[in-house]
Amino acid sequence: MRVQMTENRLAPIYKPAASKTEDTQARPVWIAPPSRTEAQSVVAYRLRFTLATAQTVRVHVTADERYELWLDGRRMGRGPERGSASAWFYESYDLPVATGEHVLVARVWHLGELAPLAQVSTAPGFLLVADPPHASLLSTGVAAWEVKPLSGYAFELPAMELHSPWFTGANQTIDASLYPWGVEYGSGQGWLPARSRHEDALTPFGILPLHVLREAMLPAQLSAPRRAGRVRSATEGTWTDPRVVHIPAEPGDEHEVRAWQDMVDGLAPLTVPARARRQVVLDLEQYYCAYPYLVTSGGQGSTVTLAWSEALYVDSKGSSKGQRNQVADRYFIGPSRDVIRPDGGTDRRFENLWWRAGRYLLLLVETADEPLTLEAVGLEETRYPLEAESRIALGDERLDRTAPILLRGLQMCAHETYLDCPYYEEMMYVGDTRLEALTTYVLSLDDRLPRKSITMFDLSRVPEGLTQARFPGRDVQIIPPFALWWVGMLHDYALWRGNQEFVTRHLPGARAVLNGFLRHLNGDGLLVAPAGWNFADWVPDWPIGVPPEGFGGVSGLLNWHLVYTLALAAQLEDWAGDPELAHRFERERCALASRLISIFWDERRGLFADDPDHQHFSEHTQCLSLLSGALDMPHHSRIAQGLLEDATLTRTTIYFTHYLFEAYRLLGLADALFERLRLWYDLPAQGFMTTPEQPEPTRSDCHGWGAHPLYHSFATILGIRPATFGFGRLEIEPLLGPLHDVSGSLVHPRGRVDVQLRVHDGRLSGRVSLPEGVTGILDYQDRWQELTPGSQTIDIG
Repeated sequence: MRVQMTENRLAPIYKPAASKTEDTQARPVWIAPPSRTEAQSVVAYRLRFTLATAQTVRVHVTADERYELWLDGRRMGRGPERGSASAWFYESYDLPVATGEHVLVARVWHLGELAPLAQVSTAPGFLLVADPPHASLLSTGVAAWEVKPLSGYAFELPAMELHSPWFTGANQTIDASLYPWGVEYGSGQGWLPARSRHEDALTPFGILPLHVLREAMLPAQLSAPRRAGRVRSATEGTWTDPRVVHIPAEPGDEHEVRAWQDMVDGLAPLTVPARARRQVVLDLEQYYCAYPYLVTSGGQGSTVTLAWSEALYVDSKGSSKGQRNQVADRYFIGPSRDVIRPDGGTDRRFENLWWRAGRYLLLLVETADEPLTLEAVGLEETRYPLEAESRIALGDERLDRTAPILLRGLQMCAHETYLDCPYYEEMMYVGDTRLEALTTYVLSLDDRLPRKSITMFDLSRVPEGLTQARFPGRDVQIIPPFALWWVGMLHDYALWRGNQEFVTRHLPGARAVLNGFLRHLNGDGLLVAPAGWNFADWVPDWPIGVPPEGFGGVSGLLNWHLVYTLALAAQLEDWAGDPELAHRFERERCALASRLISIFWDERRGLFADDPDHQHFSEHTQCLSLLSGALDMPHHSRIAQGLLEDATLTRTTIYFTHYLFEAYRLLGLADALFERLRLWYDLPAQGFMTTPEQPEPTRSDCHGWGAHPLYHSFATILGIRPATFGFGRLEIEPLLGPLHDVSGSLVHPRGRVDVQLRVHDGRLSGRVSLPEGVTGILDYQDRWQELTPGSQTIDIG
């Protein structure tokens, strides 16, 4: 059973000796195989032990890179939680151990360059530390742990093609004839004494450990059995290339389809005859991140390929996906695939070391001289255990149909970190994560994943002060605007959750980011685009998403982004009780804003230009100029008119539309907001189960940043937002547009905010209930009502 720790119990193993008599050699240390392993390795560690009485044993476990832990053949958990060398996480478990003999086994793998790009490694190994009185009995480096290599695995990165996952790691092949079955029970031959690895134990001499250990920040990931869906096609195998498989127009013989469905549903096994080929498409009828498993009997010499895809394609080149529910006469392009080679044994259960993602599975079965029986196929869903604790009813069928898609999109991009997308990259980017964290705040009181993301990005900062764009990871990528969004993330946390100690701890990082940007002001006091990828949005006319003048020039958008962030930083410093720094950032903000108004304002168009020559204009620049808080009402009015009427403006796509919706809220443009929500309204009819990366043609069908309308449902349409640090005071400013009867219950650090509102003949009525100690104001079309703790009637005419 996983235990959530609130302190670092492993810190003492790296401290200098407490006294001259302490034997530091008796402390737990990492262990590894006797000799250096290959670049890619899968090994098992084993410890046999005996307890005289039944006890609950607490252990702390980690590995480089990943582990699975078994006690007497029963899986206790997986890990470690994804981190970096400067924050290497360990999990804690309370193990129920009966009287008698037992065996602990850990399967540990290290894939190096073939691992997902987000998987960091410094030195392969395994560490288990038991709390007293069981330390000498169980801890690695102290107890008699053994190790053996696990043969049968092979790994290969998919070719870098248009539809290939870029950074999610290698495809796995497992040859059952080579695999040591029963290893989870500690059985078999070939076990050798493990080697103690002391590289992590030299800190008394000022040498940092290879892994700076800290307790896991997150709870255990969801682990839930899931049915493998519905058989959409089951036919003779006609493929020549397993990467691109045509699915016939007809689903196949009715009896064959039924037999496959019975196997999937656990009603009866299915036998594929000798020297036969079958191709079967399973529709999971939902998007899943999951560990797939397959149980087989017989079939020596067979090959089973299990491929994943988010959708099928209209043609073999993958130029279009079309309607996502369509399977017949489509092409399954599945570079994300794993291969199983049965050995003829009975009830062989094959599992992946790492999870896969998508909606559709393709089974390619090719038998040799022996029939293959498929006993079972299924999934173990995995993700962060994020569920919607808040409730909302807006009386709009379009939003009601879309909301489950938004929630699922966010859930599929929440794991040991937030992800941009689970299928293609599996990386945590700042720009994506800010929107995912905001959406989390309105859904759940659980803020552990947002806190971890803020912490990890702070650890990622480079010498110039900027955060890395994506982290953790084996490379270093700099997207300068994302460093500014990280400051926004800290500000969001301060408003929505308000843990003063946590915010104060990360303020030096926010100051470093802004100082890094301010060093790039030129002689005219304008920001010159910093080195790196100055991505803003996937606008078709912007090269790789970079706005005009974003390649080393003076960009209006980047400059307004800095003004916007300086305002947030000034407020953070004010909340932290540092008026001098607050004044400094406010002074910089006002000076830069004044220069931008002079240079980028186009009086004829009533808009801010993207470039000093006024050749380019975008919604993006208007949004950040408005949200900076530096403009007067005449500018607001002119920009509002331009946003509504100027059809030549470069439009935001899914990601940056979050900031467009923020600007619409500021301007009170309800009708415009509901009009731009049409992209999301159309998702159910197109067959999407999650939110896509960008408008069609989209690469990714599952991108967490597209879930932000869920945030806006609560914070913009219903209109509930924090007005001060920690949500101690709130504002309710509903932007209802065509809606007349709305209600919601929003989680709050002190309880819940319950709202019921009705509009009739221009009058707003209803009830609002606030938690104890929370006050606020309700603002409806510039008419106000003060709100106090408890329940109160609303009547604004």
